[in-house]
Amino acid sequence: MPIDESRPFQPVNIAVLTVSDTRSLAEDRSGDTLVARLGAAGHHLADRKLLRDEVDDIAAQLAAWIDDPRVDVVISTGGTGITGRDVTPEAFERVLEKRIEGFGELFRMLSYQTIGTSTMQSRALGGVARGTYLFALPGSTGAVRDAWDGILSTQLDIRHRPCNLVELMPRLQEHLRKAS
Repeated sequence: MPIDESRPFQPVNIAVLTVSDTRSLAEDRSGDTLVARLGAAGHHLADRKLLRDEVDDIAAQLAAWIDDPRVDVVISTGGTGITGRDVTPEAFERVLEKRIEGFGELFRMLSYQTIGTSTMQSRALGGVARGTYLFALPGSTGAVRDAWDGILSTQLDIRHRPCNLVELMPRLQEHLRKAS
C-alpha cells in the first residue's frame, strides 16, 4: 500500500487499554509492543491503563476516553476470546455508534496466515463512537503485531493511499452538527 511522501505526517493521540485478570502493567508485553509500535510510527500515547475483565469497568474507561478531546483512537488488547471472562467486545458494544466490520474481518484474515484456524476464536473488532476510533485486539503480542503492522499502521497514517481513517476524522461527527 503506497505512502504518499508528499503529504506531511499527522500524528494521532492513542490510548492503550490492556484487559487482563492475570497481568500487571509490568508484565504487559502486548501493551508494551503496541506502545512501542505507535511511538515508532510517530503517534502520541495519550494514556495507558490495565483493567480486569469486568464489562462495566471497561465500558466506563472507553466512555471516558471517548469524551476526552485529547484521545483520537483507543486500542485495547485482551479479552476478545470466547471464554466466560472475555468481555471486551461486550463493553465495546455499549459505547460504539458504528462498527467497522472490515477491521475484524481483515484482522482474522491476517491472523489466519500466522495461527491458522485458531483465529476463529478471536472477536477482534473496530468501530467509532462520537468521533473516536476504537479497536479491540486479542491479548497476544503476535495479535498486536498482526493488527498494527498489517492494518493500523497504514490506516492511522494520513499519507496512506488511496484512503485512510485519519482523513475521515474531521467528518466522524457530521451527524451531530445542526443543519444550517
